[in-house]
Amino acid sequence: MITAGLLAATVGLVLPQAYAGDQSSASAPASQAAASTSSHAGMNHAQAAPRAFGDDPDGDGYIPANPPVNAEPSQANPPHRYFHEFQAHCSVTHTAPDDPIVFPGQPGASHDHTFMGNVSTNGNSTSASMDAANGTTCVAPGDKSGYWMPSLYKGDKKILPVDVQTIYYKSGVTDYTSVRPFPKGLRFLVGSPMQSADEFRHHKGFVEGWECGESYFNTEFPASCPTGQDVQLNIRFQAPSCWDGKYLDTPNHTSHMAYPVVKAGTNDNVCPADHPVALPMIEFKMAWPVNGDTSDLRLASGAAHTFHYDFFN
Repeated sequence: MITAGLLAATVGLVLPQAYAGDQSSASAPASQAAASTSSHAGMNHAQAAPRAFGDDPDGDGYIPANPPVNAEPSQANPPHRYFHEFQAHCSVTHTAPDDPIVFPGQPGASHDHTFMGNVSTNGNSTSASMDAANGTTCVAPGDKSGYWMPSLYKGDKKILPVDVQTIYYKSGVTDYTSVRPFPKGLRFLVGSPMQSADEFRHHKGFVEGWECGESYFNTEFPASCPTGQDVQLNIRFQAPSCWDGKYLDTPNHTSHMAYPVVKAGTNDNVCPADHPVALPMIEFKMAWPVNGDTSDLRLASGAAHTFHYDFFN
């Protein structure tokens, strides 16, 4: 895993070396559709019952931070400094019908996911197993975080992103100096496989939606993409970056995280009072080698608007 020291040295996004009580170094650089080849397409991840396993031995869905982190949302507006971001470049490790966040200890229970980063990520992954893994497909050798998203299909053929994919680490708040490293073991879901097209389009993480060629801000896949071997289908989607400081996971895998809010009377982004801890804001920028007719494209989770992704630090 990438250390907090390396994160702090990154130009622009200044992260503390550690925070009070931190016991570890930070990780990371940080509807119905056409029938799917996976029998789990369209399953309701949001209603998956918590299960006793690994990091959640009592099975209540809550994984407490040990110790918890107390903070006040920063109201500061420091001088502008570069872009307050850096990039993790990671390639695909494998695909599998696994999801160690939503279905921990249940290999094969999920729709198919495309995994990047930690080479060991599977249905039985825990914080300890991720930390003990001996490999990553990220350019930074210390990045043992796991990243995954629903697999893309064209007809019955699975389409994998090519080469390294860009995962941005940005400051979601105006006071970039208040951003702390991710706590070890933090995990969350961004978006939902059960969201409607309208919910996807108006999601706080929606940046440009699906795009290819000159077609942008699409909720569903563009009707077609330009022909040419260099054409790609892209999506950009941002994660929440404010943490409650109490839990590394919650039963719905989202409520311990929140998006920044705009401070009244200003244009400044700050963390809300109930999620006061500013963490890096992850932004997925994924690209698939897709061109021409896209009428037979689908995600393992369903239609294009069911796009979501998971992060396990």
